[in-house]
Amino acid sequence: MTQTIPLHHRYFVKIPLPVLGLAIGTLLWWLFTTPLWHQNPIIIDFSPERTGIALVKLLSSGAIVPHLIASLRRVFMGLLAAIALGVPLGILLGMSRWLDRATSALFQFIRMISPLSWMPLAVMVLGIGDLPVYFLLTIAAVWSLILNAAAGVAAVDRRWLLLTKSLCATQWETVSRVIIPAIIPHLLTGVRLAIGIIWIVLVPAEMLGVSAGLGYYILDTRDRLAYSELMAVILMIGAIGYWLDATLRFAHDRWIHPV
Repeated sequence: MTQTIPLHHRYFVKIPLPVLGLAIGTLLWWLFTTPLWHQNPIIIDFSPERTGIALVKLLSSGAIVPHLIASLRRVFMGLLAAIALGVPLGILLGMSRWLDRATSALFQFIRMISPLSWMPLAVMVLGIGDLPVYFLLTIAAVWSLILNAAAGVAAVDRRWLLLTKSLCATQWETVSRVIIPAIIPHLLTGVRLAIGIIWIVLVPAEMLGVSAGLGYYILDTRDRLAYSELMAVILMIGAIGYWLDATLRFAHDRWIHPV
């Protein structure tokens, strides 16, 4: 039996919803900045047309590459520091109930302080340069790793822990062979949250007197009144952040649902 396709469906092109959403956002962006409605030269500089031209020039000339490398280096250094500090501490809190209760109020109090509030203190103690940036990124990201590691330990099947005790396993053997493999999905979630937080905090943190980075370049374009370049850098920040999150989401899904 032949199925008849309605006429209005024959010429309908299926557009992926994410692409449709981006198209609508770009249209709204163009409508807000188009000179058809106003003659403000500053707003016109933020238009998609001029931003696209500036983005092509930045990428073709390579002027943005050193700043991009500097920012990505700071992201991964801050993430590594947060992992090195947050994962062991989270595992320790998950394994020790009394330690969790003793530190929960203190950690919740510190966690509620905006990472950018530490900027003056970081500069006074660590000086100007990369060190205060690393500190701000680490203190911003470490909490998601601590909480997810502790939650992962709490979710470990207690029968596995009883089995390790019955086999006279050492504490290190229990952690390395039972707990860490069991909490990897929680750790991947924590890393995904951490890198998102780091990427958000990175731009204002790079305004602390560093000489390279996407945050520094935004200040530079503002001072040069190069608004099209400024908008192009903002687009790059969004695109790279989306790529980082998508990569970690893919890794998490592959771990949970291996092919």
